[in-house]
Amino acid sequence: MPDSRPNILFIMTDDHASHAMSCYCSRINRTPHLDRIAEGGMRFDNCFCTNSICTPSRAAILTGTYNHVNEVTTLDTPMDNRLLTFPKLLQAAGYQTAIFGKWHLGTGPDHCPTGFDDWAVLPGQGRYHNPEFIFKGPDGGTWRTVPGYATDLITDMSLDWLEGRDPDRPFCLLCHHKAPHRPWYPDETHAAMYLNEDVPEPETLYDDYANRASAAAAAEMRVGPHMTSTDLKCEVPAELPDMELRKWAYQRYIKDYLRVVASVDDNVGRMLDTLRDAGLEENTIVIYTSDQGFFLGDHGWYDKRFMYEESLRMPFIARYPREIAPGTVNDDIVLNVDFPALFLDLAGVEIPESFQGRSFRPLLQGATPDDWREGMYYRYWMHKAHHNVYAHYGIRTRRYKLIYYYADALGQAGAIDESYEPEWELFDLQEDPYELHSVVDDPAYAAIRAQLTDELHRLQAEVGDARYEKDLG
Repeated sequence: MPDSRPNILFIMTDDHASHAMSCYCSRINRTPHLDRIAEGGMRFDNCFCTNSICTPSRAAILTGTYNHVNEVTTLDTPMDNRLLTFPKLLQAAGYQTAIFGKWHLGTGPDHCPTGFDDWAVLPGQGRYHNPEFIFKGPDGGTWRTVPGYATDLITDMSLDWLEGRDPDRPFCLLCHHKAPHRPWYPDETHAAMYLNEDVPEPETLYDDYANRASAAAAAEMRVGPHMTSTDLKCEVPAELPDMELRKWAYQRYIKDYLRVVASVDDNVGRMLDTLRDAGLEENTIVIYTSDQGFFLGDHGWYDKRFMYEESLRMPFIARYPREIAPGTVNDDIVLNVDFPALFLDLAGVEIPESFQGRSFRPLLQGATPDDWREGMYYRYWMHKAHHNVYAHYGIRTRRYKLIYYYADALGQAGAIDESYEPEWELFDLQEDPYELHSVVDDPAYAAIRAQLTDELHRLQAEVGDARYEKDLG
């Protein structure tokens, strides 16, 4: 008799900001197939990552633990594949499991995917065109170049696996795209999009980084000045002043980014159509998310890493007709470390005590538990590497955000061993939603700052992380 437990289709992209999805009311993009998931289910407006960088976020999503626990703190700390993960638990419970696409947690026997019946993953970031894949095999897998476009190929592999699965057993399929990660190479189908139109600029494209900690001005990820000819697909005009260069480069950057997203959207449509045609819609949980947010010219930046909203916030939409009312929206705080507990809960598998996240299945059903979190803890460890973003941690509540830039590598792999004087930022997100004016030294917010500092320390203790405050001034 067929197993009635729900299937799980977990689609995740890399660096896809929620404000580049029309179901999140994007001003700049149209994503009709992603909108099908949101329209048929629930959109989460306050889903956040606990470390806005690819490798650590992916480790948190697999293990349900914060990075100081799973020890994947930077891009240079691959995940030990002996760690307990939700796919291993689902596999042990009789689920068919597979992952195709981006892995980015290391290669070789100690770091290749485990807990999957089948897999094929990109080494590192992977290429957009004619990428290499590592296929499941001995000694960490077999490397082979596959002709085509990465987004199409990852979808093809996922659909082929679905077609060949045992229809009498539930499945958990991870379809994890490289796109829309830098350097944003579109495919031929979408290369001509936006050629004859300008994409609206973000409100903070011309941010001058005043009224904040020095970390904002120090960051080296400004649209234009810090981009390469590979990013912009042409030589960068050195003669343009900073703000003019931002304006010019933004259009080149954002159009390629949106073209790459359009390919993802079309391929999500292929997967949704396959579920529909196979009669699997009713009993399949479809999740779409990204491993973190991304700056789309916001604050004049590209990339992520900061605890600012555009980087911190992840898109998360879920469709499951048996439990989720269509067209619903939730604004409770959920985290990437919560995903594994949710998946296990939906599958009827016991959640290990070692998982630090919490299932938010009640939220899918429209009920918020009385003891649901009112704040979240974040930490970025990779001090100065790549984009000169200072190491920091902080707390975000529904209204406020307190950030502490401890600005020290603390011996982390890949971080740069230069330290700076620590600084604090405090934002009132109700009064300053674009995070342009830190009020950390405003006497009117002194009591709020003290309360948030205490809550920050409580959350650090709760998750077992250490404090590094050099001062409390």
